[in-house]
Amino acid sequence: MVKSYLKYEHAKSFGVVTTNTSNIVWSSKDRTGTGAGHAIVAANEEVLCWDVKKGELISRWRDERCTVPVTAIAQSQIDKDIFAVGYDDGSIRLWDSKISTVIVSFNGHKSAITNLAFDKSGVRLASGSKDTDIIIWDLVAEVGQFKLRGHKDQVTGLRFIEPEPQIQDDDGSRAMVLDENTSSDGFLLTTGKDSLLKLWDLSSRHCIETHLSQTNGECWALGVTPDLSGCITAGNDGEMKAWSLDVDALIASARHVDVSATTHFLQDRGVLHRQSKDRTIEIVFHPKRDYFAVHGSEKSVDVWRIRSEAEIRKSLARKRRRRREKQKDGKAQDEEAENADDAIEDVSKADISEVFVQYVIVRTGGKARSVDWALSGSQKDLQLLVATTNNQIEYYNVPNKEKIERKKKDDIPDYTRALSVDLPGHRADIRALSLSSDDKMLASAANGSMKIWNIKTQTCIRTFECGYALCCAFLPGDKVVVIGTKSGELQLFDVASASLLDNVQAHEGAIWSLTVHPDGRSVVSGSADKMAKFWDFKIVQEAVLGTTRTTPKLKLVQSRTLKVSDDILSLKFSPDARLLAVALLDNTVKVFFVDSLNLYLNLYGHKLPVLSMDISYDSKLIVTSSADKNIRVWGLDFGDCHKALFGHQDSILQVAFVPHNSDGNGHHFFSSSKDRTIRYWDGDKFEQIQRLDGHHGEIWTIAISHSGNFLVSAGHDKSIRVWEETDEQIFLEEEREREIEELYERTLTTSLEKDMDAGDENGEVAAASKQTTETLMAGERIQEALEMGMADLNLMKEYEEAKLSNPHAPPPQRNPVFLALGNITAETHVMSVLQRIKAAALHDALLVLPFSTVPILFTFLNIFAMRSMNMPLTCRILFFMIKTHHKQIVASRTMKTMMDGIRTNLRAALKRQKDEMGVNIAALKVVGMQIRDNSVKAYVDETWEDESQDRSLKKRAFVHVA
Repeated sequence: MVKSYLKYEHAKSFGVVTTNTSNIVWSSKDRTGTGAGHAIVAANEEVLCWDVKKGELISRWRDERCTVPVTAIAQSQIDKDIFAVGYDDGSIRLWDSKISTVIVSFNGHKSAITNLAFDKSGVRLASGSKDTDIIIWDLVAEVGQFKLRGHKDQVTGLRFIEPEPQIQDDDGSRAMVLDENTSSDGFLLTTGKDSLLKLWDLSSRHCIETHLSQTNGECWALGVTPDLSGCITAGNDGEMKAWSLDVDALIASARHVDVSATTHFLQDRGVLHRQSKDRTIEIVFHPKRDYFAVHGSEKSVDVWRIRSEAEIRKSLARKRRRRREKQKDGKAQDEEAENADDAIEDVSKADISEVFVQYVIVRTGGKARSVDWALSGSQKDLQLLVATTNNQIEYYNVPNKEKIERKKKDDIPDYTRALSVDLPGHRADIRALSLSSDDKMLASAANGSMKIWNIKTQTCIRTFECGYALCCAFLPGDKVVVIGTKSGELQLFDVASASLLDNVQAHEGAIWSLTVHPDGRSVVSGSADKMAKFWDFKIVQEAVLGTTRTTPKLKLVQSRTLKVSDDILSLKFSPDARLLAVALLDNTVKVFFVDSLNLYLNLYGHKLPVLSMDISYDSKLIVTSSADKNIRVWGLDFGDCHKALFGHQDSILQVAFVPHNSDGNGHHFFSSSKDRTIRYWDGDKFEQIQRLDGHHGEIWTIAISHSGNFLVSAGHDKSIRVWEETDEQIFLEEEREREIEELYERTLTTSLEKDMDAGDENGEVAAASKQTTETLMAGERIQEALEMGMADLNLMKEYEEAKLSNPHAPPPQRNPVFLALGNITAETHVMSVLQRIKAAALHDALLVLPFSTVPILFTFLNIFAMRSMNMPLTCRILFFMIKTHHKQIVASRTMKTMMDGIRTNLRAALKRQKDEMGVNIAALKVVGMQIRDNSVKAYVDETWEDESQDRSLKKRAFVHVA
């Protein structure tokens, strides 16, 4: 009988507050917008929603099929529950935050999404990617409309520019035009790493203006003012450039066909410089006030202020006064200079550094990765939400200008860090994990901190400050955790009282490993100072200061020392407590007797140092893993190497045996590596059983439960993942086949992509399509349904003809599929197959069909048109196929008659639908009028609500930049 194994699967992950792959989005807790609100952040492949005030996790958005990190998040401004999330493989998913589920998913980009933006009405989404393309998605029809090409490097910023059309009155005031017919598709403003700033007209789908946004190479950020009158781009060396955008001219151009080539809608207004000279990552304008935040990759966020017109006038007047005073000293008062000074009075000509001034630099607790303004309803201050690269979210209060002016002149505003979300994760990489004996608690140790977690609820129970921890272990009884640090200290922590019990300077070098004796009474530490020290636990009576009383205290007391020839990297007791294995920097493993410390075995064979090892629970096998990417299995009776396995693509950082569990004899083990995978091995057959993917960085450490039912891993991506044993069986042959299939599928779609794109590389606009395995499968399903349906149509036709000559002819033997589905007709079956395909994947699926099946498809489209079955879908498929295969269809004679038939049937069906809709709309209007006449007239002035809003917000004055 073939041996089967039980499968391990990813069960949960925790320990991440936010990862630095994506931006952060602030969202209000409820409609009123009071309180600190929620922070929507990326956590590797998941999106987390945190309550900023309580530091609680509200919801976790995770798609089981998705394993790649999140790279961009955007919130719809119309329906605040809808979020668009872009991923590293170029896919986009729309999430409903209320129910934490995916509504729509799109696939059109070849590589990671860098930017997402919703339009004003919330029905279109623009996505920019590292593959230099921009795609506009229609969220109602759930399809990609088109792809815009023009950037030569990754897209770094994009915004919809959809100005309201306005007309000027005689007295100069403006009125808004509410006529819907003139509305264009709007414009799109984009920046790329190639430092191009482009303005696209979305109605004609082409680029109408291109500027070089940065003088020194790359453009990394784009910020657009809320009233769309200007924008700021930023690149390297802390340089920012301000641009004014002529919105009125844009609106006018949308109505005219011939716009002269000389008109420029974007005008360069000058350069601003930040204090720090690093690369700018983000520019975010405050939606309601005249401030914007800008930050690079340093530990600070700069808040800039936009001055009001009155302030600019004041400052210009002051400068003019100074200039005049200087001239008086020189006694050279020219008439021209006077006139020139008066000319500057015009605010719009003022230098850009007069308009934008640096307001305050907010120093953050880690390197800033992303910021967003939090709009809490009541407070006058500004609130800033910052996600840092060291796994925390911070919430700052920044006082606004008016408040400071009341207090004191020329005072630097003092911001405060009001709230933060930092407890549920470490600031640095987790270097060691240890499980308590009942598998309920987990200790994780990193540089500067050690945390105790409850595994079942995934919550952090305790946090201790410690040194740079390299190894940790629970002591028997699970009340005390011992840590070994890089500076050579052993630290004892009491979990219950959350206190440091003892701190011993144990070694001169880093303590790379420590292991607890199987009887639980002592611990051995191995260090880079070429010594292994044995420590006993003693309860010492310690005097309480100032009294005669004493209290018992747990201390570490050294009993023996073992000196070896090189640095010790790893130590392990055998479970029968007879042997101690020591791995050295000279690539060997030495096995000593525990009682006499005499050398028992020398294990040679690795080409690079052994980083980790483990001894099986029957003390018969020792498995070692090394930086040479190999795992070796040795017998402990003679020290012979049973097998060397090429285990991973990079250094193997840890190996660990699984205890005797329901599956296996205790000779199965796991290995984890820098290549981001964990592998499950059979130590008797020397076969890889399973590969566990999921981490997005090197996996520093793993810990296996004492029951053998789960393992915990932690890595560079700051996440702690729990993998649980399931009841599902796996067979080695099937696993190998699955891995080969995965590889084949990955290469298949990329080879298809190359053929697809060969034709339209040079065009500025292209179809937003991408072949995936999903679309290939869908295409095959359509083809299968068409062939089956065509055969059935012919069969039924013959039967109808036979019935004419012989009314008692027996019905034919139809395909069992139709009978199984309830004896449905062929066209119903084809329609149901087409309807099941997601709208976003339909076009790509139809491209899979060879031209020979197009006549069959058209035969069915004709039947759909005749019976008016799902007209929108029928029309979509028909028009797409005609557009795609236009040349062949025109050249073919047989198709011509078919097209004529379809045209008459389709026109009739559409006319029926049009009349029906016309009648319905008219009826709705009548009903609406009746409701309006019968409704109760409440005495509420409509302008009240608007006035209260106006009172709370100053009118935005941004005329001077435009």
